[in-house]
Amino acid sequence: MSTWLITGATSGFGRLVADRVIASGNQVIAIGRRRDRLDDLVASAPEGRVTAIVLNLTDPGAEKTVGDAVRAAGGLDVVVNNAGYGLFGSVEQTSADEAKANFDTNVSANLAVLRATLPAIRASKGRIVQLSSLVGSFAWPASGLYSASKAAVELFSEALALELAPTGAKVTVIQPGMFATEFTTSAHVVPPSEPYLPTVGAFLEHVSQIPADAMGDPNAVADAILTVATMDEPPLRLAVGQDAIDAIRNALQTRLSELDHWAATDLMPAV
Repeated sequence: MSTWLITGATSGFGRLVADRVIASGNQVIAIGRRRDRLDDLVASAPEGRVTAIVLNLTDPGAEKTVGDAVRAAGGLDVVVNNAGYGLFGSVEQTSADEAKANFDTNVSANLAVLRATLPAIRASKGRIVQLSSLVGSFAWPASGLYSASKAAVELFSEALALELAPTGAKVTVIQPGMFATEFTTSAHVVPPSEPYLPTVGAFLEHVSQIPADAMGDPNAVADAILTVATMDEPPLRLAVGQDAIDAIRNALQTRLSELDHWAATDLMPAV
């Protein structure tokens, strides 16, 4: 029996992964903010298989609470850092409080979970799965602050993978495209003012018109998480969904083309 810790375990990818891990005979430390949904997860599982923790990961004592749960479980094999905060709006109009809430959840809380779990993960030569986004590699109009938070996760996860290499513990960043989960309806949106209607407004309108059945099946992301968590040599990054693969490839090719173009000019002289 292996032990998994899953944040954001009450909905979306987190709940799907928790259900599968439990069904395969393993134990889950499930962290979420809604007691009713955690109670439902516990009720659906064999007795003693789920340790449910009602917790806002941005609370000052969250790191200690998570660490205590891991120690009580006697160890840890997999961390799925899935909790997230969606924020969409123009860079200028996003308030300081809205930006802080975004980074507190997507970056600071993610780091708190890592600090609380890494000693046990190193000991087990376990796996860390970090949930990013296709827009962790680039930004759309309206995704600036959200993209920035996910880019932060991708880069400190890359550093962490290098730092952990001698221990046998592995890190994978999952980059989902657009999937039919609660995220698409629960994200915080800052309505654009007149100057941003042609860009932010047009983007938000476009996204709002995409029907759920045109988005990906979230089970594909759950499949990916379960797969990389059991691989001997998992990838550092894994884009899930054709939209993510295409958009990330295009962003990287555009960036490389721009680098090559300006490297050939006097603006970037060879040294």
